[in-house]
Amino acid sequence: MNIFRNAVFTAALAGLLAGIVMTFMQAGYTVPLILQAETFEGAAPAHSHAATAPEAAEPAADDHAAAGHSHDGEAWAPADGFERLAYTALANIVTGIGFALLLVAVSEAAGGIAGWRQGLIWGFAGFAVFTLAPGLGLPPELPAMQAAELAARQVWWVGTVVATAAGLALIAFRAAPLWALIGVVLIVAPHIVGAPQPVSHETPVPAELHHRFVVAVTITNLVFWLLLGVAVALVRKRFALAPSTRQQRSLA
Repeated sequence: MNIFRNAVFTAALAGLLAGIVMTFMQAGYTVPLILQAETFEGAAPAHSHAATAPEAAEPAADDHAAAGHSHDGEAWAPADGFERLAYTALANIVTGIGFALLLVAVSEAAGGIAGWRQGLIWGFAGFAVFTLAPGLGLPPELPAMQAAELAARQVWWVGTVVATAAGLALIAFRAAPLWALIGVVLIVAPHIVGAPQPVSHETPVPAELHHRFVVAVTITNLVFWLLLGVAVALVRKRFALAPSTRQQRSLA
């Protein structure tokens, strides 16, 4: 019971820290780009910006909500300033704690994160699974951009995350070359199938603005995941979650 309690506490502290940092990074880098893109919405074809699986799971996907974007003039949205920042921070902290719990559970099953270097490795793995791989097929969207059907995007995103996580696990924890080959196939397979695409890619949003947004979202998510991995490692060391020395050395 003590190990479980310490694991939850570790995830809570790490998620809190990563969520707060993510909030300020969004406020400085991604939200201004979203607000800029919203000025083009009047010229955009009607489409849905309903939350997709990536938007529900990725920290950076909350950028759209952080800007208070809505297609319904009567829909509630937090007021500009402190209220909006507070709601964004709350969403990012909850997301960060959720990801930290997942990171702690998976890493403990593999022997635990021994130090900050291993924390960076685990954090980058989380970034690859939840941001990098899905983003290759479904890059972050700005307001006024068209998107494929919601359900199709959700299915592809979830499948890509599962396949990428399984592939990385086979490469990292299986010594036989055959398992590594299977892992590579799993990682590549979703991209061979291809992500669902909209009927038209026509958008009034300048390509340069979208490129800046994709770069900003990718970098903020990379920082989020690396910080989350290091924070889990440092807090875990403080609360001693019964490390397995042999398995830790396999990741050193």
